[in-house]
Amino acid sequence: MTSPSWLRCASPYLLAGLLTVTGTAHFLAPRPYAQIIPEQLPSPYGLVYASGVVELLCAAGLAFPRTRRATAWATAVLFVAVFPANVKMALDSTDRSLPYQVAVWTRLPIQVPLIWWAIAIARQDRPGSGA
Repeated sequence: MTSPSWLRCASPYLLAGLLTVTGTAHFLAPRPYAQIIPEQLPSPYGLVYASGVVELLCAAGLAFPRTRRATAWATAVLFVAVFPANVKMALDSTDRSLPYQVAVWTRLPIQVPLIWWAIAIARQDRPGSGA
């Protein structure tokens, strides 16, 4: 079963919107992001700002058909790359409220459909796909 054509057309823009929101949040509220950077990595705030820039660049790249395919692959890699920080956030949540713990643990499996979404966009825009 395939998705409706309007959804396939809107999909890159919806993902770009999500990345715009999350990328912007890295600059508006960097502290929570810096706190989840694994200790083994240097310069937590630098990494937060860098990942925010990458998310915004991915958002922009998804918005343009010429760059969409490569950017969708880069977005999938980005989602994989930030997964350790999401794991750390969940592991460090034991002293937080139950709703917070549920939210951060629920967030982990949500990464999988986000990765698949980016890959689906990359594949729909492959040469010869008619997209």
